[in-house]
Amino acid sequence: MAWNIGANDTANSIGTSVGSGVISMRGALVRICIFDFLGAVLFGGYVTKTIGKGIVSLDKIPSSDLVVIGALSSLLGAGMWLTLATWRGLPVSTTHSIVGAVLGFGLVAAGWQGIKWSVMKKIVASWFTSPIAGAVVAFLIYTLLVKRFVLKRAKNVKKTERVFGYLQVATAMYVGFAFGSNDVANAVGPIYMILTYSGAEAVNPVGLLALGALGIILGAVTWGYKVIETIGKKVTEITPTRGFAAEFSAASVILVASAVGMPISTTHTIVGAVIGVGFARGIKALNIGMIYRILVSWFVTVPLTAIFSVAIFLLVRAWLGV
Repeated sequence: MAWNIGANDTANSIGTSVGSGVISMRGALVRICIFDFLGAVLFGGYVTKTIGKGIVSLDKIPSSDLVVIGALSSLLGAGMWLTLATWRGLPVSTTHSIVGAVLGFGLVAAGWQGIKWSVMKKIVASWFTSPIAGAVVAFLIYTLLVKRFVLKRAKNVKKTERVFGYLQVATAMYVGFAFGSNDVANAVGPIYMILTYSGAEAVNPVGLLALGALGIILGAVTWGYKVIETIGKKVTEITPTRGFAAEFSAASVILVASAVGMPISTTHTIVGAVIGVGFARGIKALNIGMIYRILVSWFVTVPLTAIFSVAIFLLVRAWLGV
């Protein structure tokens, strides 16, 4: 699961930087892997607890065996969908994937009453507000700050773009830290669920977070290029100024969510920010066909991962006779 997160979601950190040409793919990956790891280990515990014990009421599940099978099913179900999406170059939400998978297993193992619907409502609401927030903040930063006060007064627009290229490298690392802090939970949250059920949730999860971060790094360097090309080149034309506005906006929204333990979609946030920057140049600047494909993949993520998770859960439970 962590490998899939790295393969699909690394584009959230460096897609616009590579797309604008300010840094090579290899250079971006080296920097982002470092900051992904730091974000996951230093700041990833908050969202991990939400995924691990905030969705399913574990006391409604009759045995620890079912919790372990459910955690396995959630990781495999979400991972299967992410592998397929990454192969197609689609930037889907790893957060949606694991939440949908955990929800599916929880409904079967604990029933309707076993789901913490108040938490689910907040999570689902954040999935709509995060891309909107990313788009609005990026639109405002680009139109009010970059276009009006920088590009409009610049005597040498090429030179200005070069300066923003350096800034964009910094904001890419900022996004990397925010991404690690929120999305490592998608890989290790189900494991934390087992610890919680067994009464070991008080154990410091740093080692678990580090393991998830290493898996994310492995996915990033082996298969991350697939979705990086989509975000960096196929939604709208990215320049250093536009990339800076998109990355800074997305990272700020994601980090605030991580601080309050809310598992938002980093993919939705950065894609929303990229669309916001593109929209600042007019609707014709956007690749509507690619945006449509991305949106469709977003809507099918939760039901598909829930179905995959439930199928695996039922098969394993029947096989083991639990």
